[in-house]
Amino acid sequence: MSDIKTWVFWRAILAESLGMIIYVFIGLSSVIGDKNNPSPDQELKVAFAFGLAIAAIAQCIGHISGAHLNPAVTLGLLVSCQMSILRAFFYVIAQVLGAVAGSAVVYGIGPETTDSVGVNKLNAITPCQGLAIEFLLTLQLVLCVLAVTDKRRNVGGFAPLAIGLSVGLGHLAGVRYTGCGMNPARSFGPAVILESFDDHWVFWVGPMSAGVVAALLYNHLLTPRDEPFSEKTRGLFCIRSSADTDTLEPLLDDVEDVKWSKSSAEV
Repeated sequence: MSDIKTWVFWRAILAESLGMIIYVFIGLSSVIGDKNNPSPDQELKVAFAFGLAIAAIAQCIGHISGAHLNPAVTLGLLVSCQMSILRAFFYVIAQVLGAVAGSAVVYGIGPETTDSVGVNKLNAITPCQGLAIEFLLTLQLVLCVLAVTDKRRNVGGFAPLAIGLSVGLGHLAGVRYTGCGMNPARSFGPAVILESFDDHWVFWVGPMSAGVVAALLYNHLLTPRDEPFSEKTRGLFCIRSSADTDTLEPLLDDVEDVKWSKSSAEV
């Protein structure tokens, strides 16, 4: 619980919310596009917009919050014992609120003829098929995040680019079928603005279950860690030891822990 008393914690929450606003604004703005242009180049524009947005925002706020920008990614890192339950809870709240705010901005400044705002919907497929598509698309994304943020590897400064490419890849594969959610907060934002929740559970159950499965696959089958389970779970409850600094919050390498006090507020 001591984390909640630090400026670092609240700056991270703010960064997640702000990053989500920008991400959703850019992505949904590309989705609206030209209603008279159903050709494949529209899908390419959407895929590049979402992918490049993630890469750019991750460079901007990655050192502040880790730039999860996705409840499924946050859940995957939580199951991997790389963040606390408290931080994960606030991250998801910030991401959802940011997505709603970003969707509201797009809807508010868009043309009067705008009637979709990028609401994810199933296109000529069943809910079960949509669930499978969302699961697989998010699985590859969360696996990518876990791999490029693994301290045992050295990917240099290419993590944001790799994650952005993963998001773009998912959109190239899934836009035509589900609109490519891969992100429950991104799906929830426009759905709230237009009050459109048809088969909306698909865009939560698919990505969130993929986050859990990806974490279990990566940490217990693909690249298991040689440490007791009790040590892995210390981070879930903000119980840190000197050894935890290599596993907790993998993208937060240089953030200084500043206590919420009068002296730090004056800095």
